[in-house]
Amino acid sequence: MGVTCQALLRNHARIWQQGIEHPFLRQCQQGTIQPVQFDTWLVQDYLFVQEFTRMLARVLGAAPFHHFPVLLNGLAALKEELAWFELKATERQLELDVPQQSTCQQYGEFMASLCTTPYPVQVTALWAIEYAYNQGWQLPGPMPEPYAEFAARWGNPGFTEYVNQLAQQADEVLAETSAMTQRQAEAAFLRVATLERDFWQMAFSAG
Repeated sequence: MGVTCQALLRNHARIWQQGIEHPFLRQCQQGTIQPVQFDTWLVQDYLFVQEFTRMLARVLGAAPFHHFPVLLNGLAALKEELAWFELKATERQLELDVPQQSTCQQYGEFMASLCTTPYPVQVTALWAIEYAYNQGWQLPGPMPEPYAEFAARWGNPGFTEYVNQLAQQADEVLAETSAMTQRQAEAAFLRVATLERDFWQMAFSAG
């Protein structure tokens, strides 16, 4: 059987769980996260989303035309999301014009490197990144304010449906590609899981 998104989740369940279940998220759900930890995450995630927007634009450039509607919806959502991050930073009196921390920089470099890979690899990585946020913010359960707003952004049913559409598009092209490209897609999935774990830890170690 070839590589599918569900097969990747099943075959690498332990490393995937490490990427989506972290004390940072549990403490958001418990309302015990330290403000400096949350603020570190918020600022660095804003910088991450800038690089992620560039990545999604490159994925669109490599995609078959019938995949455009889903990807364009994702790009449109990112425009609003960047503005939302800026609003949250203003509310919390945070400076956004700061350097990327090492983990954020590594994540950005990984996303930039995907442009040299075949489209099935790119769309698998895209799905994994979005699914990690969907699951990470959804699985802990209802969160108290002010974290409920953040959980709702990535854990809501509409975002879950978008992630499912990305999985369908990834599965479609993975089924038609070579074994070598499937192995590249698997490696990209594992890299996303590791980077997600490291990103939460980066913020959790703050202060």
